Amino acid sequence: MFVIALVLCFLFSHSLATSNNIEQNFIQCLINSTELTTPITDAIYTPSNSSFNTILQAYLRNLRFNESTTLKPAIIVTVLDISHVQASVICAKKHKLLMKIRSGGHDYEGLSYVADHRFFILDLFNLRSINISIKDETAWVQAGATLGELYYRISEKSSTHGFPAGVCPTVGVGGHFSGGGYGNMMRKYGLSIDNIIDAELVDVKGKLLNRESMGEDLFWAITGGGGASFGVVISYKINLVRVPASVTLFKVTRTSKQNVTNVAHRWLQVADKLDNNLFIRMIINVVNTTNGEKTIRATFPSLFLGNITTLINIMDQRFPELGLQTSDCQEMNWTQSVLRYFSSPPGSPDSTLLSRIRRTVVHLKRKSDYLKKPISKQGLISIFNKMVELERVGFIFNPYGGRMAEISEFAKPFPHRAGNIAKIQYTLDWTEYGVDAANRYINLTRVLHEYMTPFVSKYPREAFLNYRDLDIGVNHNGKNSFLEGTVYGVKYFKESNFKRLVKVKTMVDPDNFFRNEQSIPTLPSAYH
Repeated sequence: MFVIALVLCFLFSHSLATSNNIEQNFIQCLINSTELTTPITDAIYTPSNSSFNTILQAYLRNLRFNESTTLKPAIIVTVLDISHVQASVICAKKHKLLMKIRSGGHDYEGLSYVADHRFFILDLFNLRSINISIKDETAWVQAGATLGELYYRISEKSSTHGFPAGVCPTVGVGGHFSGGGYGNMMRKYGLSIDNIIDAELVDVKGKLLNRESMGEDLFWAITGGGGASFGVVISYKINLVRVPASVTLFKVTRTSKQNVTNVAHRWLQVADKLDNNLFIRMIINVVNTTNGEKTIRATFPSLFLGNITTLINIMDQRFPELGLQTSDCQEMNWTQSVLRYFSSPPGSPDSTLLSRIRRTVVHLKRKSDYLKKPISKQGLISIFNKMVELERVGFIFNPYGGRMAEISEFAKPFPHRAGNIAKIQYTLDWTEYGVDAANRYINLTRVLHEYMTPFVSKYPREAFLNYRDLDIGVNHNGKNSFLEGTVYGVKYFKESNFKRLVKVKTMVDPDNFFRNEQSIPTLPSAYH
C-alpha cells in the first residue's frame, strides 16, 4: 500500500509540475511573442496576483460556477489590443493550453470561463471601442463592449437610430451577436446578426481577417453559429436601424382572477401576427395570493415603435382580451425605453447604460423551446397546474412573425424563422450555494421541460444557442466529437445549417483548437 501511495503521490506531483511548466512556458511565449505591438505583461494574471479573483468574478454572471469546487483558470489574459489576442492564440496552440474566450460573461452554462481541466481565459473586456457613423448609418463595435455601451454611443449621435439587440445592457457584444442575439425590435428588424455587414476575427494561425479575407462561409458561420468555435471575434460592423423619436411602452399583469388563461391563449393566437412595430412578451410565473395560495401570473412587457393612440387602436382590434388602457402606456425616446424595459428606476439618465455591473448575480438555469402551434386552453391549464406544483420555474414567451418570418432559415446559422409562433425560455434563479441545491433546482427545470414535450417543436426539438443548455448534449472533444456535437448541433441549428457549420469548422480549424463543451465539431478524419 505504501508503495502504491508513493507512486500516486509521484504521479500527481509530476502532473502538477508538468501543468505548471506548460503555463510558465505559455507565459514566456506570450511575453516574447513577435506578434506583440505593445507589451503584454500587464495583461497577464495568475492566481498569485492579488487582482486575479476580482477579474475572474467581474464578468461571472452565474453563481453556479463560483463554488469552491469550481476549477479556476490557471491564467487570465485581459488583452489590451489585437496583437495580444494573436499572441495568445499562437502560444496556446503551441503549448496545448485550452483557451476559453470571454466577452461579457452572460453565459448560462459558463462555457466562456469554466472547464473540467487546466485552461486559461482570454478576456476581451478591454476591447470595447465603438465607432458610430450616422452618415453611413453604421458602427464598428468591439466584442468586449456591452449592449448598453453601444446603445448609449448611438444615442449620443442620434435620437432616431438604434440597434435590434438584447434588452439587458450588461451583455457583451461578442457572444450575444455571434450566437444570434435578439431584442424587442426583432419583429421589425430581425436579429442582431441580420444587421451585421462585416467582422474582424483572429483565426487559428493568429491572422487578423475581415469579411473579404475570411470569405463568405466563415463570415456566415460567425454570424449566428457562435464565434468561439471558429476564432476570436474582435469586432463587428453593424447597420444601425431607424427608430421613431418617440416610442411607447407598457407592462401589464394578469392573474388567475383576471382570466389569465384566456389572455394567454389569445396571445398565442395573435402575438406573431400583430403589427411588425409591436413586440409583446409574455412572462408566466407562480406567485402567492394574499391568502398564501400559489397562483399563475402573466406579465406582458411591450415595445411599440409608434404612439399611444395607434397602439391602443391595434390592441382594441387584435388583442382586446388584454384590456390595455391608455393609462397603462408611456411614450419616451428609444434609449429611455431600453432602461425602462430593463426595470431601471424612472428618470434614470441615459448614462446608466454605461454601467457594466450586473444589478443582481444569482445561481441560475435556463432552457429553451420553440412553439409551432398554439397551445389549447386545456393545454395551458395543465401547464399552469404543473407550474404551480413545481412552484419555482417560470416561462418567457418571445413572439416571432414579422421580419423573423421573412428571412430564410439558411441565410444565417440561426434557423428558427418562419413557422415559429414564439421562443420559450425556461427560467429559474436561486440563492442557495452548493451542488445539492443546484441539482434540486435544475431538476425542476428538467421536469417542466419534459412536461412541455407534446406542445413544442419536434424532430428535432429545437433550442436557442444563446440560451446554452448542457442538458441537450455535451462534447468531450475526443474521438466521438462529431457524434456528440451532432446531438446538440441539430437542435440549435437544424440539420442543413449544422452540416454547413461543421464543413466551415473543418476547413478553418481542422485540429479543433477553438473548442468548448458545445462547440462545432470537425468532420471525422476519414472525411477530411
